[in-house]
Amino acid sequence: MNGGAPQQHCVVYCTCPDNDSAARIAHALVDEQLAACVNLLPGVTSIYKWKGEIAHEKEVLLLIKTRRVLIPRLIGAIRPLHPYELPEVISVPITDGLPDYLQWIDNELESSV
Repeated sequence: MNGGAPQQHCVVYCTCPDNDSAARIAHALVDEQLAACVNLLPGVTSIYKWKGEIAHEKEVLLLIKTRRVLIPRLIGAIRPLHPYELPEVISVPITDGLPDYLQWIDNELESSV
């Protein structure tokens, strides 16, 4: 079902401290054609250890649909906009999907690749 080369598409996870920073990053990524679509999922609770202390924070999770080849540029766009010292930016390959949707991703990002 994959609309192209194996694992050329991916979902990037990025957590943000609030809706404003999440929306700012999402708009920039779509505007710069580094993401075809970004979902903002508010109300995520993250528990992690940071600088020796356990943190328990409410965050907004970004689900960023893009292509693997754009990841370095996507990270470069996120870093200056993100308020965290060390933002979470991790990629998970899309191994299968609706071919028309995967083609739509490609069409939206065509001039960026």
